[in-house]
Amino acid sequence: MNDTTTPQTRMKSGTARPELDRTFSVAPMMDWTTRDYRAFARTLTTRALLYTEMVTTGAILHGSPRERFLGHSDVEHPLALQLGGSHAGELAECATIAEDWGYDEVNLNVGCPSDRVQNNLIGACLMAYPEKVAEAVRTMQAAVSIPVTVKCRIGIDDQDEDADLERFIAIVADAGCKVFTVHARKAWLKGLSPKQNRDVPPLNYPRVHRLKQRYPELHIGINGGIKTLDECATHLSSVDSVMVGREAYQNPWMLAGVDEQLYGVKSPAQSRMAAAIAFRPYIAQRLNEGAKLNHITRHLLGLFQGCPGGRRFRRHLSEHAHKEGADLRIFDDALSLVREPQAA
Repeated sequence: MNDTTTPQTRMKSGTARPELDRTFSVAPMMDWTTRDYRAFARTLTTRALLYTEMVTTGAILHGSPRERFLGHSDVEHPLALQLGGSHAGELAECATIAEDWGYDEVNLNVGCPSDRVQNNLIGACLMAYPEKVAEAVRTMQAAVSIPVTVKCRIGIDDQDEDADLERFIAIVADAGCKVFTVHARKAWLKGLSPKQNRDVPPLNYPRVHRLKQRYPELHIGINGGIKTLDECATHLSSVDSVMVGREAYQNPWMLAGVDEQLYGVKSPAQSRMAAAIAFRPYIAQRLNEGAKLNHITRHLLGLFQGCPGGRRFRRHLSEHAHKEGADLRIFDDALSLVREPQAA
């Protein structure tokens, strides 16, 4: 886990790339799917497609250093960058930068309901402007060789979940987009907070399933409220891929079953403890780079959920990892408090 990706160390545009297998992915989540979480996820699954947090075009074009927004390690692949923006030229420039930095896919966010981004036409509000999304997709695809994909909702506010979604998909697909991941809820931009938009609007999985039936030539993925790999397998009989969000973060051990149950290959971790120990060298590396222990270990707080000592593990890290000078001893002490039940 010691290789750090920079623009100079990864494949450039035009280099042949293997086809991405999107069967299972972990959703982009602000403050959660950081580079540290993604590196930890790789101790549990080698096959899941991982996404960054949403990064705005402004952050990439004007923020400094770019490493802050785009840095990642080679172990994180396959890895997609999710972009937030609406200006076609800026999105294309950022897609080019993403390709130079070695990302395997660029995904346009057309699903985030945050009021902070609506003013800049970022996220779910773009569902009201399918032609603008189509222009962005067309311009981005002309600039890069990696896939350009879209993550959207089934609609916003008073939009019709059938007619308006149909129109959005048709227009954007006509621009060349072949991969859509659809969060099976509406986003209510007027009246609900971003947090409420993750739970309050009802899930409509059959609508996404029908979308795949209507467009068999497109790759249609489903997202929203999915909590188990059994549910994933059920959805995969109707759509092409499944994206899981909060459950994959709050209960990360879920990921340990992805490779075997959904891909038919051996999992990299045979136990929670093995995964934690495998992550230890990465923690040491990041601490040497100046990262804070609590910024790294916060992504492991749910690892021992349901295990004897799991609460003590979580409490020890929560109480001590943020302190000045906190090092690997804190992590090791936390591990010593937990006992993982032996597999039957």
